[in-house]
Amino acid sequence: MEPCTEAPHVLVVASNPAATAALAEAVRERRAAGPATFTVLVPNPEDQLVFDRVSQDVHVGEHRLAVVLPMLEDTLGLEIDGRAAPSPCAYDDVLEELDARSYDEIIVPASPRRQPHPPHPDLGERIAELGYAVTIVAERSGRTAVAAG
Repeated sequence: MEPCTEAPHVLVVASNPAATAALAEAVRERRAAGPATFTVLVPNPEDQLVFDRVSQDVHVGEHRLAVVLPMLEDTLGLEIDGRAAPSPCAYDDVLEELDARSYDEIIVPASPRRQPHPPHPDLGERIAELGYAVTIVAERSGRTAVAAG
């Protein structure tokens, strides 16, 4: 068996707008660790829809993507692929994306505890249970705390 020479493909789940700076820092650190390609996934915000309803109206998610992509591209100095998902459920969106493309690693922000109904407080852990290398990013006091799963 020949070793894989392709750069790992990393899925970046931008489900928490408040963690965008911390997410950018985690992506920068990942890029510094070695070559990789990145794709950003923005779940459709649940305040836009009734919970667990899927909608093709993804304008709020696309707006968030339009903010996140340039920040990450500037951070990394390369183009990044991205899309806004039609579901407000980040876990379902990740599963759909994993079915559509091959990924080696996933970077996901910790769910904000101050939301009345966080999408999934254990999103990163649930994804790690699928067998993927997961980095969970939490922003604390302006610094980034990262735990790999």
